[in-house]
Amino acid sequence: MTTWIAIGVTAAGCYLVKLLGLSVPAGVLERPLVRRLSALLPVALLAALTAQQTFSDGHHLLLDARAAGLGAAALALVLRAPFLVVVAVAVVVTAGVRAL
Repeated sequence: MTTWIAIGVTAAGCYLVKLLGLSVPAGVLERPLVRRLSALLPVALLAALTAQQTFSDGHHLLLDARAAGLGAAALALVLRAPFLVVVAVAVVVTAGVRAL
């Protein structure tokens, strides 16, 4: 039963956060600082999630095959490879390092 309570509270919280975002006056959203932050926030969150998933295993910091795959993907991005090629390079390098 507590799982369903947690799901209900989470759903209500998500709805309230969405409602809060919709009730912000348009004048606030047009400010240059708010526009800049709203453009950069998703990138920062995605980078933090990627770093956390790549370099940690629960409570420990580690370097393993995932770090090699991320490095290979970064190199492919620097070389301006298409997105699917970047993903394929990351998968192949990660699998290769794990196989070793």
